[in-house]
Amino acid sequence: MTSDLLAPLDLAFWNMESDRHPMHLGALGVFGAHSPTAGAHAADLLAARAAAVPGLRMRIRDVWGPVAFGGATRETDPGFDPLNHVRLHAPTADFHAAAGRLMERPLERGRPPWEAHVLPGEDGVSFAVLFKFHHALADGLRALKLAAGVLDPVDLPERAPRPLEPPRGPLSDLRSLPGRVPGLVRGALSDVGRALDIGASLARSTLGMRPSSALASAPSGTRRTAGVVLDIDDVHRVRKSAGGTVNDVLIAVVAGALRRWLDERGDGSTGVAPRALIPVSRRRPRTAQPPGNRLSGYLIPLPVGEADPLRRLDTVRTAMVRNKDAGPNRGAGAVALLADHVPALGHRLGGPLVGQAARLWFDILVTSVPLPGLGLRLGGHELAEVYPLAPLAPGQSLAVAISTYRGRVHYGLVADARAVPDLEVFARAVTDEVELLLTVCDA
Repeated sequence: MTSDLLAPLDLAFWNMESDRHPMHLGALGVFGAHSPTAGAHAADLLAARAAAVPGLRMRIRDVWGPVAFGGATRETDPGFDPLNHVRLHAPTADFHAAAGRLMERPLERGRPPWEAHVLPGEDGVSFAVLFKFHHALADGLRALKLAAGVLDPVDLPERAPRPLEPPRGPLSDLRSLPGRVPGLVRGALSDVGRALDIGASLARSTLGMRPSSALASAPSGTRRTAGVVLDIDDVHRVRKSAGGTVNDVLIAVVAGALRRWLDERGDGSTGVAPRALIPVSRRRPRTAQPPGNRLSGYLIPLPVGEADPLRRLDTVRTAMVRNKDAGPNRGAGAVALLADHVPALGHRLGGPLVGQAARLWFDILVTSVPLPGLGLRLGGHELAEVYPLAPLAPGQSLAVAISTYRGRVHYGLVADARAVPDLEVFARAVTDEVELLLTVCDA
């Protein structure tokens, strides 16, 4: 059996979770089907192929030895059964409605923390697959690689995980642990407190405090998802006319959609500039891809209060340039790197506090997950749409994830269902904002 210790950020995600705040990310893929039995065949394929992907056999277990007291290890599950992870559901007329209900449910922590839910369409000519991966198991890029292992065109072998190092200290270190526990607890909580203070003060001093109450919510444990599809050519038209990058345009669209949504709800967008966390991968191209998360982030104020769409885009572009000049290891958005300076026991004891502190650090997550340009298939059925779904931070009501796939941009929206019963209004606002940008740029 092979195993490796969870990195500090993985451990933070693992301990941040609660029943009402599951910490899994997801992706809803919609496939064109050739027969009413395509969904059942897809479920069989997923189960058969999952057994051959080492990364999908990994479970997470607690560690109480002197190497990482209070930490956790990622190790091969000797009793792994893919049938516990792949589930075929009854036909549905609304893939997103089904996905929302499934995203509410935390993954079972005693076995490898992932699931694949196959959703046949009532129309008999389509089916969807909802993949769920715990954030402690994978970030967006890692989840993409794991999912690729069960799809037709991609068969990427996993690198064997690094074995867990044996304890370096003598046996007496282990025997002395009970007497050291009170001191370890006090030190761990102190480290967590310092990290939270640093993160909150960075966010306040860098961006001020101008959030919207619509983006905060009491925990309800409910989820709703929606999706929006844009033509990438339209995004390029805006970029070429107004400047910036494709990512700048996509983030500015979120700012404009938030403005429309808040105004339609009657919450008002004047003077509002919610802080958006933009995750940044620290993985290097063409290098080994270790398990878990390799993330930092940028933090920018979304110019929701600005009425002019081109000025909104310019504000986003300027903020992104400033972040890129500083680099992903500096600035308020890089506060995730503080996880490296908190001991394992601190993550275990302070996990709920870290989750609650997210609302002090940022107001909405806006993340981008790159997909390969080639067409993906499952059982010969082409992947037509793919909506990435981000985890919702405790105390927040909305998260946005974006992927570009085969000439189209897919926005995956996840919301607290009680706080945001009108998610379709926000989804429509995304489309309306792109149309406004095109109109202004073509004028």
